[in-house]
Formats: sequence, C-alpha cells, structure tokens
Amino acid sequence: NSIIGLVRMESERLPLHHSDGGERKGAGRVHVVCDMALSRIQHELFDLGAELACPPENLPDYMVLIDEIQADTLVSDMDAWLTQVEPLTSFILPAGGPPQSVLHHARTVARRLERGIVRLREHEGEHSVRPIVLTYVNRLSDWLFVLSRWITAALAEKEMLWQPLGKRGKEDGIASVILRQAEHDADLDHI
Repeated sequence: NSIIGLVRMESERLPLHHSDGGERKGAGRVHVVCDMALSRIQHELFDLGAELACPPENLPDYMVLIDEIQADTLVSDMDAWLTQVEPLTSFILPAGGPPQSVLHHARTVARRLERGIVRLREHEGEHSVRPIVLTYVNRLSDWLFVLSRWITAALAEKEMLWQPLGKRGKEDGIASVILRQAEHDADLDHI
C-alpha cells in the first residue's frame, strides 16, 4: 500500500506547465485520474489486508469483503485506458518518468503478493484465502501496468520497448565511454 502512496506523490509532482510556461494538459489529467484511482486502490488494499490478517473462520460479521465488483472495476478501468494507448508490439522495459517507474515497481510487488497468496493456499488449503482475493491481486498487477502505459501516453512520452538480443546487435558495454570521459576530464585539468 505504501508504494501506491509513492505513485500518488510522484503523480502530484508532475509539473502542470512546460518550461516555456505553456499548459501541460496531460499532467492535469494524470493528477485527477491517479488521485481518484489510487485512493480507491489504497482503500481496497486495506480492506484486503484486514481480511488476510484474520483466519477465514474468524472474519468479523461486520467486515465487508472485496468481491467481484472491485475486481471487475479494475478490468473496466483497464479497458478504458487501453483505448488511449498504442497496442503492444514488444515487451516494455520498466522505465519512464517517476510515476511510471514506481508503478512498474508496484506491479512487481503485487505479483510477489500474488505468489505469496498462491503459496499460502497450497500450504494452508484453498479455504485459507478466497479465490476472488487471488483474482483481485492478479488483476491489480495488470491494472498497475496499464495505468503506467496510460500515464506515458497522457504525458506524450515514449515507452521503452525491449529489443531482443538478436535485434540489438553487438554490445560492447560502456567501457569506451568511461575511458573517453576520463580523457576529457584530464584534458580539462590542463586548462
């Protein structure tokens, strides 16, 4: 949940104006959508955490549990965002601006939670965690990925696409760049 708070912070830090003073329209959209959507997710994660903290047979009667409505809402959100991004032609490297980068990290945390829930169900039995919890967490990780893609599109930024080794060609590393920089620094020292 705290990493979702970091995404909210980074989305709020996006400048609303370009360096020339012109309005950065996409940033305003990102602020509004992230605040609304991520606030909801944080509340749902607290709901989920409360459920997971209790043995299933001891859940309080007053506790309202995550159900298909919340899981389906994640899908509806993704469907809407996907209408505004280019179709995937390659894997995307987890990079980009601060909100997107933190979302990629949050996605890996959600995947780790999903694997933990699977292990718990294997160890304690399928009754230990309701199937909808696993469905919700699985969809959440996809949701975080699609939100990152939508933010990139809304800000008119480029996604960093993965290129397979066979298409990248020979890679020498950065040793030559480091050595040239050191030579340049030495030349400047003589001035």
